[in-house]
Amino acid sequence: MTPPPPAHTAPLPPARTTADGVRVLAGVPYAALPGARPLELDLHLPAHPGHAPVVVFLHGGGWRLGSRHSAGPSFTGSEPFEQLAAAGIAVASVDYRLSGEAVWPAQLHDAKAAVRWLRSRADELGIDPDRIAAWGESAGGHLAALLGLTGGEWDGEVGVTGVPSTVCAVVAWYPPTELATVADPGDPASREAQLLGAPPAADPVRAVQASPVSHVTPTAPPFLLLHGDADRLVPHDQSVRLAQLLPDVEFETLTGADHMWLGSPDAAATALARTTTFLTQHLIGDQQ
Repeated sequence: MTPPPPAHTAPLPPARTTADGVRVLAGVPYAALPGARPLELDLHLPAHPGHAPVVVFLHGGGWRLGSRHSAGPSFTGSEPFEQLAAAGIAVASVDYRLSGEAVWPAQLHDAKAAVRWLRSRADELGIDPDRIAAWGESAGGHLAALLGLTGGEWDGEVGVTGVPSTVCAVVAWYPPTELATVADPGDPASREAQLLGAPPAADPVRAVQASPVSHVTPTAPPFLLLHGDADRLVPHDQSVRLAQLLPDVEFETLTGADHMWLGSPDAAATALARTTTFLTQHLIGDQQ
């Protein structure tokens, strides 16, 4: 019997069109691994024809929860993705293996596989392979930062291979950036311990490898970091530490905002507006 073709070569599903003309391809497989659930993404494409820039969105949830369908409780469903697509930037909202399914670096390998899949099928999708950015919130912000900082390293062998996984800009909302200092480094029940497979104190080398602050170089792409100063889950200082190292960074503190932009009525809208402006600047610029 002939084996089925790889999931990343599967035909694209039919698109649905929103009231604003945004085209949505839902549940697109970008990779499949033995014994694991399919790795899928939803692609939100601008209404206008042409090779649009694209941002890969990585959800939060402490690496152990969450899905590609939401940018957090301060937003309604896929509304922020469709808003960006209406502004001319495609959004690929990506599922990745959670810590209960596989430990680090599986999550980064999956994120890089999604970038490679998009790049490998850019012509078919109508996106520009040279204008791909990363965006994430919380745990997804951690992964987005690593996408930007690791270049061609830590690629893994998930899905499409032999294609670059680099991104040209990064947006990270309240990201963990130094895993040994987010929570108690000796706590085996911490989110970080579940991601790494051991508490950071028990495996400090692995904790360093999984920390964005460890991968900053002078060639890092432009970053936008947004963090609330009342964040009780990921300390605001996590973004401060990364911002101090980056060569090209815009860092904005949202006063009074807790994790996921809770506690501040305007924080979510402000964050999305800043994100749209930053991505437009770095992905579209004078091409409008």
